[in-house]
Amino acid sequence: MIKKKNESELNTVERKKKIKGTVLEWVMINLGVLMLAFGVFLFKGPNNFATGGVSGITIIISKYVTPLVPFLTQSVLNFILNGLLLIIGFIFLGKGCTFKTAYCSLMYTLEMYAMQWIFQACGIEISSGHTLTNEKFLEFVYAMLLTGIGSAILFNCRASSGGTDIVALIIKKYAKLDIGKAMVATDLIIACSTFFVFDVTTGLYSILGLFFKSFLVDGVIESIGRSKFVTIITSRPELITPFIIEGLHRSYTSYKATGGYTGEEKTVLLTVCNRREAVRLKFKINAADPTAFVILTDTNEILGKGFRASF
Repeated sequence: MIKKKNESELNTVERKKKIKGTVLEWVMINLGVLMLAFGVFLFKGPNNFATGGVSGITIIISKYVTPLVPFLTQSVLNFILNGLLLIIGFIFLGKGCTFKTAYCSLMYTLEMYAMQWIFQACGIEISSGHTLTNEKFLEFVYAMLLTGIGSAILFNCRASSGGTDIVALIIKKYAKLDIGKAMVATDLIIACSTFFVFDVTTGLYSILGLFFKSFLVDGVIESIGRSKFVTIITSRPELITPFIIEGLHRSYTSYKATGGYTGEEKTVLLTVCNRREAVRLKFKINAADPTAFVILTDTNEILGKGFRASF
């Protein structure tokens, strides 16, 4: 009876953690999309930083289209291009074009359009050549930070803003090509074209932004996914394991080991937790067994129950 009760309580905790995780994931997805939209609309678009993707293509196209058709601003072109790519994705990929990608693509374009409408209603013009400040380098930094961190958050949630990512998925399905290299080459062509469409300064900023963003995305993804792998060598496991199960709601693996110097039999506990939980665990171990030997290792990604879904 006690065992069944413990299993029931554990299942309830797991369900609550799953619901909390799902809610947090969608909050992060919306935050990522909002950061991406702000970065493109306020800083990237007005300064013509075409670092690749649909936003880069629309920045270049708007140079020639918007003067002829004022209605077709960068925001509207983003909306049209992303919408078309989303339709193409559903036609060619079906379920491969996931709900998250469709949601992010739609929200991104709607937020861009909403920002344009709000700023116009307030009498503030944000468009190519009409920037928020007169500090080009400052706006470049904010453009890369907002779009880079926003993209990293989406990638960490196994989502994307659509756009050229959909093209990559179609290429992957029908052609045997290295998608990563193909995408980098495409973005590089878009960035290099700014030398001819705009000026040398904008072109140099676009090339720098392309590489800066790629390093930033990788760094943020690793930071978000970082956890602690904890190895505990103790002679009093009965004082530590209940805290791992009941206090942290984590599990552990244990096995017996013999000390090479003392010859004493010890218990080795292996567990994984986030950084905040690792601090709590350290204090508990110190209070329960001050002689315990503890090794904490940084891990960039954990796949499995309680963390990210496998593959």
